[in-house]
Amino acid sequence: MKTKQTLIWIAALALVHSCSSPTKMMQQGNYDALIEKSVKNLIKNPDNEEDAANLEKAYQLANERDMDRVRYLKMESNPNTWDEMLNLYGGLKNRQASVRRVLPIHAGGKTIEFPYVDYDAEIVAAKRKAAEYYNAHGRKLMEEKNKDSYRQAYFELRKAQEYAGGSYTDLNSLIDRAHDLGMSRVLVGVVNKTILNLPPEFLDGLVAVNASELNSEWVTYDTRKLNNNTAYDYYVDIVLQTIDVSPDLVQEKDAIEKKTIENGFEYVLDAKGNVMKDTAGNDIKVKKYKEIQCTVIETHQQKDCQIKGEIEFVADNPQTLLKKQPIGAGTHFEHISARAVGDINALSPEKKQLTEQKPLPFPEDIRMILDCTEALKNAIREAVQANRGLLR
Repeated sequence: MKTKQTLIWIAALALVHSCSSPTKMMQQGNYDALIEKSVKNLIKNPDNEEDAANLEKAYQLANERDMDRVRYLKMESNPNTWDEMLNLYGGLKNRQASVRRVLPIHAGGKTIEFPYVDYDAEIVAAKRKAAEYYNAHGRKLMEEKNKDSYRQAYFELRKAQEYAGGSYTDLNSLIDRAHDLGMSRVLVGVVNKTILNLPPEFLDGLVAVNASELNSEWVTYDTRKLNNNTAYDYYVDIVLQTIDVSPDLVQEKDAIEKKTIENGFEYVLDAKGNVMKDTAGNDIKVKKYKEIQCTVIETHQQKDCQIKGEIEFVADNPQTLLKKQPIGAGTHFEHISARAVGDINALSPEKKQLTEQKPLPFPEDIRMILDCTEALKNAIREAVQANRGLLR
């Protein structure tokens, strides 16, 4: 078994080594990883010819690949490609900075040096063009006036702000507007369809969810309407259908427990009625026993509360029922007490302890309902959490 595990381990190491070998990295076009690996090795050992050769080849191939792409993008003249061009120039600059840490390289009887290229002018131009594109396109998206376009506009206008560096003075307010218009607002409320007239504070308590746990970048939850001007995109309605509280239930059952205990002693008599003696001359005595019993009357008290309903997820425009899910919760009161009739010494320790319990007053209906709603709150929170994907 150990030999097999060792072979598997060696094979795994060989696979990892082959995937990260310079030849494999070169073949896969993973030039920047090979460059970084070669630079690290040359910092430790500047005379390593293999690392020097790998760095020289990978650097040239990486730059050729990126410059070919830059030339193509410039020829294409598509305004939405300036962001990609900016990334390409940034990559070229960072790669050059990484390689310059070990230049010049003296290995294998030759000196390797790469000419320095100033990419800053191209980076500045690409930033300006990218900012122009994202600013114009973001504003155009705002004109489409739907949630998706507002959200996309928000990201593009933020990019324009990042690249422009304050050139567009109204961008901050426009970004805020795009974010506000792109938000989906959800109102969580309770619809009471039970026969009970429940107080408002009771209903408010049911939807006292932690909004920070539910809110996302584009969806925000309210448990009460902020004002009459706030428009909501979705409604999460907790529909209470029934609240049942059972009557106070009392049941009694009795059981008899018996036990045999010592009850003194008596002398052993011979045939003539005289007390018999043992070999030491002492009177012979034997223990007497008697059976005792006790009746235990147990009192079982029970009361239940059940709240049942549904949770509905509704889109407002157009008004559409997205999902309906049953919810419910229950609470249970139970107490057992007992009283003893007879000799309590006949009882087991458990039964004797039970006789120390006295009947309790039944909880009031409102108390049962309030306790039940605590369990219902958890069910509501879990249902809303599980269905957040419906609301976007």
